[in-house]
Amino acid sequence: MNEIFLAITYPPIPITQLGPVAFSLHGVFAAVGFYFGSTYAIKLCEKDGHDEQLFSDAFTWAIFGAIIGARFFTIPAHIGDPGYGLDDVFSVAGSYSIMGGMSGGIIAAYLRIVIIGKAEFNTYSDYAAPALIMGIAIGRIGDLAIVEHLGRATNFVFGYEIKPGYDVAPQHNALECVAPEVSCGTFHHVAMYDLILATIFFFIFRYLQKNLNLGSGSWIGLWAIWYGVQRMILDTLRFGMGDATIGNFTWNQIGGATLATIGLIIFLRFKNIRTG
Repeated sequence: MNEIFLAITYPPIPITQLGPVAFSLHGVFAAVGFYFGSTYAIKLCEKDGHDEQLFSDAFTWAIFGAIIGARFFTIPAHIGDPGYGLDDVFSVAGSYSIMGGMSGGIIAAYLRIVIIGKAEFNTYSDYAAPALIMGIAIGRIGDLAIVEHLGRATNFVFGYEIKPGYDVAPQHNALECVAPEVSCGTFHHVAMYDLILATIFFFIFRYLQKNLNLGSGSWIGLWAIWYGVQRMILDTLRFGMGDATIGNFTWNQIGGATLATIGLIIFLRFKNIRTG
């Protein structure tokens, strides 16, 4: 057991079973993050005189794309698991991925704007990029509420200490303990790190957007580079804590590397740096 002088600790708000539905603040804040992020992006679009109705429709499509992407992005990580079959693939009770959700939402929005709306996607993606960062920051509040995505044991002052009797997210049931123990251990609060870094980057990102012209379409690439790299780094703290792995990497690290690579390609394709 790691000894630590200071740590963050608070009682989790557990997942509540309401009939057949498991009610969790994880999902609630994901929805709240989507709402505020999309509202912010549409206001940016409206301010610049672009088609906010088309953009609003694209976000409606993105809702369904995000749900599908969040669910199906996790499937490759579990193929080959003992007993994993079609029932698990199409079950709504399975695991969900934030990167899969964002990817699915972007694809669905692209279909609405470009394929059906016959409009240019680049301009709208510039507005969507800061909205995605805002949505990540807000959505992570739900992870903090239920204490999900803890990393390995740590002495770090911002680690989360599990007290006896705390009911943390189900993926961390093995870390729970009961009295007479003084502490169940202190672990990296990875979701909190993600929230803090996203909040900081949001203001940096908006400052850059206001002061640089990187070229229409490049901002979504910059977002993908940032978040892909951030997830690759943060998930090193989660390896061995129950997440699906591929060799020496978590599935989210593979996803982060893929996202960052695609983002770099998009950024290099559209960048056109000029001050202004």
